[in-house]
Amino acid sequence: MPKSPRFPPTTVRGHSARLVEVLAYPSVQLLDVTGPLQVFVCANDHVAQAGGMPPYVLRVVAKGGQGVTTSAGVGITTSPLPRTGTAPDTLIVAGGPGVDAAAADTVLVDWVRQRTRKARRVASVCTGAFLLAASGALDGRRAVTHWSYCAELARRFPAVRVESDPIFVRDGSVWTSAGVTAGIDLALALVEEDLGRTAALAVARYLVVFLKRPGGQAQFSEALSMQSAEDEFGALHEWINKHLSDDLSLAMLADQAGMSERSFSRHYAEATGVTPARAIERLRVEAARRLLSESRLPVKRISQRCGFGSEETMRRSFLRVLSATPTDYRARFSS
Repeated sequence: MPKSPRFPPTTVRGHSARLVEVLAYPSVQLLDVTGPLQVFVCANDHVAQAGGMPPYVLRVVAKGGQGVTTSAGVGITTSPLPRTGTAPDTLIVAGGPGVDAAAADTVLVDWVRQRTRKARRVASVCTGAFLLAASGALDGRRAVTHWSYCAELARRFPAVRVESDPIFVRDGSVWTSAGVTAGIDLALALVEEDLGRTAALAVARYLVVFLKRPGGQAQFSEALSMQSAEDEFGALHEWINKHLSDDLSLAMLADQAGMSERSFSRHYAEATGVTPARAIERLRVEAARRLLSESRLPVKRISQRCGFGSEETMRRSFLRVLSATPTDYRARFSS
């Protein structure tokens, strides 16, 4: 167990524990609620298995307290919004399609405003940032939300300093996270702050997720956009992966796709959202990542095999795509 936290935990249910409240509402996104909750449940299990008392007491709250139906159609049990009594250690505001209606509910927004003043720390998952922003909790702070809503958050709340790429952002006692599964990343970071890296790593290993995910959300959205073009360019991507060490010029790619260079460049960018050159770089980085984590090949050999030509070229590509050097990546993720 780590050293005593800077902020003393609250006495709940007869022992010292951190009260974590997750705010839900109609059409909340199911994983925005259950993802972070599962992280804290696993942290409780980890500590209990070591003979300690569970460090967290978990509560899902909603206006009315009669339960809510999530956007997935699954109902979840909730408690009424607490007005008095024990102040929460952590308040987490979930996101989902219902967030606009929630942010327009003056009673709910006022409750969030008052609750954030009592909580030691506050967090949002995905579009839950809109509800936090409506309460004023994000004014003057750095924040993030799902990549497809960052521009809208910045437009509607100009006092918020929106950053579009991070998986999660911490600004003082306020944390915000990107889309959906990023709530798990954020919850792991909260556990690490509370219980230390060893406990957080044990939870991450149990959940089969990264403790610290490489790259930012833009990386994942762009990679997925490339996958969406598999019907049109799937055969080309398969061919590229078999010829990464070759000189993959635009002319060669266009010839392989059976198009003129101009037509290929236009169609490829429309289908994938990236230029052919950017796609080649990302495919090479992806191949190099696998070799770094799964083999003991020297970095120089990997750079040649994946078509970078030199270690320095590969290093620059890794920094652009993953914000990490090949050496740092191998040290963190090598099996």
